[in-house]
Amino acid sequence: MSGPEPIRFRKVLDRSAVSPPVLPDGVRCEDFTPARHAFKARRLLNDAYRNGGGAVRSYEEWWPELHDDSEYDPALCFVVMDASDGEIAGFAQCWTSAFVKDIAVAHRWRRKGLGAALMQMAFNAFAERKAPFVDLKVESTNPHGALHLYRSIGMNRVAG
Repeated sequence: MSGPEPIRFRKVLDRSAVSPPVLPDGVRCEDFTPARHAFKARRLLNDAYRNGGGAVRSYEEWWPELHDDSEYDPALCFVVMDASDGEIAGFAQCWTSAFVKDIAVAHRWRRKGLGAALMQMAFNAFAERKAPFVDLKVESTNPHGALHLYRSIGMNRVAG
């Protein structure tokens, strides 16, 4: 039995792709620090993926694979914290090949623009690195509105 069909989306990084991310009130950005954020980031990803849309994995399995991957760069991990409780409100992890590997937004922060802000952070980082585009894959059955989000921020479906 095979899983849902993955769909590849792409955002071309022209001048219009670069702008400041618009964060909802009540959150703040932090630089990713593995000791402070990695365990909580995996917990958020697992919570987000529990009902579909990605793989639920243990921290002990995920972190060494992420950290040891040649495409890992901590500067490409984007963390947004809930100012009221210090928990991670949103997290995105990208590969150096201009690929968004994982993105998740805490349930209470969904539909408030945080996913779009995380993606904008990724677009800006890759535009700075002179990448011509940013790609990601999403399951065709993603239950969290990801397909709508990606289309609404100017990403287009591509083959592959």
